[in-house]
Amino acid sequence: MKSKAFPVLLVALCGLFPVAAGAQSKIGFVDSDRLMREAGPAVVAQQRLEKEFESRDQELQRMASQLQTMQEDLERNALTMGESQRREKERTFNDLNREFQRKQREFREDLNQRRNEELAAVLDRANAAIKKVAEADKYDVILQEAVYASPGIDITEKVLKALERGR
Repeated sequence: MKSKAFPVLLVALCGLFPVAAGAQSKIGFVDSDRLMREAGPAVVAQQRLEKEFESRDQELQRMASQLQTMQEDLERNALTMGESQRREKERTFNDLNREFQRKQREFREDLNQRRNEELAAVLDRANAAIKKVAEADKYDVILQEAVYASPGIDITEKVLKALERGR
């Protein structure tokens, strides 16, 4: 079983070899999760997605509420209804439930696709900002995943500021 830490360790060790030869390496770390939560472009993308999918989400909530009401009505009145009336209400409930599940599945698929598109655009901008900071401050290696990173090498704040300036 391969560990996710192995490539990070390998990169870190490669960055340390010049130290052994007398040269000094400069290593930085970027907290990608924080970047995707706090960066201006990420926040704007999230707001855009919420606005884009708001009406469909409200429609699904309305359908869920309607299904709940129908189910409660069926459970409460099933014994007092005639057989044909009960079957008709169950059929209507089942049809609406299938429609709800289909719309819910389509909603999730569409939302995931759009989220991935937005995420890719934000990641491109974040990577460009990371590269700009790395070149400006002469870093040899920038890590984005690590089991542990000293706060002294965390350049996430610099990258966030670079992203804000790059707007």
